[in-house]
Amino acid sequence: MQTAVNAIQDSMGPVDTATDPAYKHRADGSTMKALAWFGNMDVRMVDAPIPDISEDKDVIIKTTGTTICGSDLHLYHSEMMALQKGDILGHEFMGVVDRVGPSVTKLKAGDRVVVSFQIACGECKFCKKKWSSMCDRTNNSSLMASMYGQRDAGFLGYGHMTGGFPGGQAEYVRVPFGDVNCLKIPESVPDEQALYLSDVLPTSYHAIMDTRVEEGDVVGIWGLGPIGICCVKWALLKGASKVYAIDTNPTRLALAKSMGAITVDFNADKVTDRIIKEVPSGLDVCIDATSFHEPKTMLHKVEKALMLETDVSETPNEMIFLAKKFGRIGLIGVYAGYTNHFAIGALMEKGVRFIGNGQAPVHLYWEEILNDYIMTGKFDTKLMVSHRVGIEDFPKLYNKFDKRYAGVEKVFVETKFSNSPSAGFPQLTKVDDWANKVI
Repeated sequence: MQTAVNAIQDSMGPVDTATDPAYKHRADGSTMKALAWFGNMDVRMVDAPIPDISEDKDVIIKTTGTTICGSDLHLYHSEMMALQKGDILGHEFMGVVDRVGPSVTKLKAGDRVVVSFQIACGECKFCKKKWSSMCDRTNNSSLMASMYGQRDAGFLGYGHMTGGFPGGQAEYVRVPFGDVNCLKIPESVPDEQALYLSDVLPTSYHAIMDTRVEEGDVVGIWGLGPIGICCVKWALLKGASKVYAIDTNPTRLALAKSMGAITVDFNADKVTDRIIKEVPSGLDVCIDATSFHEPKTMLHKVEKALMLETDVSETPNEMIFLAKKFGRIGLIGVYAGYTNHFAIGALMEKGVRFIGNGQAPVHLYWEEILNDYIMTGKFDTKLMVSHRVGIEDFPKLYNKFDKRYAGVEKVFVETKFSNSPSAGFPQLTKVDDWANKVI
């Protein structure tokens, strides 16, 4: 299968789009610190050219906060196709406007903004509905079109499968269509609360909204990384009567329990036996907030190692088994290609609504989340922010994040442009000073 994919990739060039992923460099040759990909588990800090205005609607951001997302680990492990050495990573970031193009009308230098991880043109039929992740005009990947039938929007810092745009794990970032893809942040909202409007908050909220979690529902959430933990919070805020939180990490399970979830350690319990015993009629909603990254059984470990599949069906099959008749299942965890042994018969016979949540349309939700949840205090990001480090620590942070060292969850990564830590959030530390403990 990998050979076939490579053949497709080699035979098809980019397609016309409304924006070019390449950017002009500052005329003075100045450079910035940035995190770049060079191979499997090989990310490095580099001195990269600082971007300048390349197209009339561009905005240049000085980054004041960035982070690692769980989906970045797929790039770290070379599990996403079409990566190229030197690609600048990172899709979740915010900052201060440094420069604007001549056609930018809503922003000016000095504005504090959060940037959506997807690049939307603002004009196509999807963008007009605020379905920003499905923009028709910003991703030039013919590979994605040949594999999936359609292309998503271009994404910042996620390789050439999503357009090849340099990302936000850098001191400066070029944002195409800046008026569309930047959201102004009030001065009363600190960076640590605003940063995650870039991805993790809208993504987790979308999983809840797209699967229609309603008051009284019994919900199961597989995977308690930052997305899963946020899904627990959103489900409870939407009135779920019970939330089953499924993982094996003791720190994450303890956090979910403290929030009011019923926890299931899949190393200690067989998930299907445990939940069906307690909820014989099945779960109203199941959400997969994990992904293909770690197969559990030997069969899938072998098939994945041999590239007989790219993704693993174990969690989807558990959800299909546990969903009630006409129940809803959502996949918000990142899947990339193909899986084996999928329980398609049970899916059909039970009438389960199996929903690919897709890449979340950030623009559809970010103002609502900011105004109704962040500014009112209903959702406080302190529940997931575990550490703060400097940008120079990014390579070591990837290693710790991947190995789940020292309770590492969502990490606020600062640059030379960042403000001091806000009250109640972690202070600056060095990765080398963390306890060398896998949890």
